[in-house]
Amino acid sequence: MNHLQDTSENDLVMTFNPEGQSPVVVVCEHASCFIPPEYDNLGLATDALQSHAAWDPGALAVATGLATHLDATLVASGVSRLVYDCNRPPNAPDAMPKKSEVFDVPGNTGLTPAQRDDRTGRFYEPFRQTLSDVITTTQTPIIVTMHSFTPVYLGKVRSVEIGILHDTDTILADVLLQTASSHTTANVQRNEPYGPEHGVTHTLKEHAIEAGHLNVMLEIRNDMIVSQQQQDAMAKTLANWLVDAMDRLQTEGVAQCQA
Repeated sequence: MNHLQDTSENDLVMTFNPEGQSPVVVVCEHASCFIPPEYDNLGLATDALQSHAAWDPGALAVATGLATHLDATLVASGVSRLVYDCNRPPNAPDAMPKKSEVFDVPGNTGLTPAQRDDRTGRFYEPFRQTLSDVITTTQTPIIVTMHSFTPVYLGKVRSVEIGILHDTDTILADVLLQTASSHTTANVQRNEPYGPEHGVTHTLKEHAIEAGHLNVMLEIRNDMIVSQQQQDAMAKTLANWLVDAMDRLQTEGVAQCQA
């Protein structure tokens, strides 16, 4: 990828390929498990800090690969979602969750309004503004958010391998589901393992739906993207699906109507 902006794991907002020519804007809200030192690991043990509770393992690598294949710009959060979940609005309780699956988060217990406002201003607002700026400067933007999920959640095994998620705008998701059905044997499902009822479509609602931009959220089961080879293959697969979907929508005139 053309890394025109130098980044490190401690950057609070990471932007890759800012001069990408694709209409796709790739977003990865849960890219990092980094917790600033002053938060003292939020009182968590190592197993929690390295688990899916703290971030989406493999998601950033797939998102970067996807942006590479498409020549798209990628905006990613550089802080753990336990510090601030950039896919949640500031008023959502799980923007700074007290518990994530089986892990209690002591450092998020009893936060004052001032402490919540401080985290919102420090972590969420720069991410929101950066993403907004990228979308504003992209012609006919298409918003694609990238996530991963754990194969077992609260003791329940998940059979779904790839989730194609949407909120009220189903246009891009519908076409991707059609494409997937004819191009893979993977278990691909709509609005699984999460859906809008779980509050996971905030980025889509905030940056795409009201403005009329095509949009979709992609969830990959994280045991499928452990190695670099798996990550590269998944990025290529998703890029091919998106190119096919965009071509079909352009032929049907949908993309122009959405702008």
